[in-house]
Amino acid sequence: QLQLVESGGGLVQPGGSLRLSCAASGFTLDYYAIGWFRQAPGKEREGVSCISSSGGSTNYADSMKGRFTISRDNTENTVYLQMNSLKPEDTAVYYCAATLYSYGLDPKKYHYWGQGTQVTVSS
Repeated sequence: QLQLVESGGGLVQPGGSLRLSCAASGFTLDYYAIGWFRQAPGKEREGVSCISSSGGSTNYADSMKGRFTISRDNTENTVYLQMNSLKPEDTAVYYCAATLYSYGLDPKKYHYWGQGTQVTVSS
């Protein structure tokens, strides 16, 4: 069974950091581009960052540039999202997703999704 599992979310103060992990089971991530998305209450799901299957290409939404870093370790079958300088507006459920034939920040391009991990930024 193909499965993505996110972890690393939690409550953090403004200006703090978190590292999210996206672990795959039932398949290898080697050939998949991976995206991170988030959804806040009452808002549409939005793209945060993505990384190509090789890790050689990454992309970020404008509001995350300079604060978030995506990386992958194919030997661990895991993708990471390092989030620094967190703001209250970063509060959302964060999802990772995998796509085999595409790449980018459009959630419609992704086929496999995790269940999400809650990130709350609050003092």
